[in-house]
Amino acid sequence: MTIVSITQAKAQLSRLVEEVAKGELVIITISGKPLVKVTPIDAPEPKAGRGLGFLKGQIAVPDDFDTMFADEIEEMFNGEARA
Repeated sequence: MTIVSITQAKAQLSRLVEEVAKGELVIITISGKPLVKVTPIDAPEPKAGRGLGFLKGQIAVPDDFDTMFADEIEEMFNGEARA
C-alpha cells in the first residue's frame, strides 16, 4: 500500500496510476488524513456488510435465557446443585 499526500499525487500521477494498474493500493491524504483510495476500474466491488437486524423475526430468545442451565453450570463450578 502506498500513502501519498495530494501534492505528491499531483506530481507523481502517472507513476501512481501504473502502480494501481499492477494491483497496488494507493491512498491519497490531505493534511495527513486519508481522503481517497485509488483502485483499478476492474476491481471487485466490496461486499456490503450485514447491518443490525438482518435476522429480525428469524430467531426467538426464550424468556429465561439469562437463567437457562443455571443449576447445571453451578454444579460444574461448585460440585453441587442449587436447592
